[in-house]
Amino acid sequence: MVRLITHNLLACHAKDCNTNNFPLEFKDIQLEIREAEFNSDFLKGFMPKLEWKALVDTARQLGDTSLPLEQPEMVDDGFLKSLHHVLLEIHVEEGSMTCPNCKHVYPILNGIPNMLLAEHEIG
Repeated sequence: MVRLITHNLLACHAKDCNTNNFPLEFKDIQLEIREAEFNSDFLKGFMPKLEWKALVDTARQLGDTSLPLEQPEMVDDGFLKSLHHVLLEIHVEEGSMTCPNCKHVYPILNGIPNMLLAEHEIG
């Protein structure tokens, strides 16, 4: 499933595409919200791995404005619940992700992104 926790780790891997290839841009998407079990320790541990600006920008493009523009140093339960929702409960079911650099399109069908490349696209 394409969730923002996964999306925040994905970059284009097409041949010779190694600059400005993150974050992939969602297009023509269908969203589904699914509840997930809340785990504050997991979220606190995962926060240092996040590209914060990319996460906030993507969440806002998807209609969620609950995260602050700057990653807070002190976190409370309210913030962690917002982060949990954005990372783990927003699912992209259909659509595509497009590289901002080379414009390669990665389709998403039934919640699964196709990240495979044709042989001539592999670097």
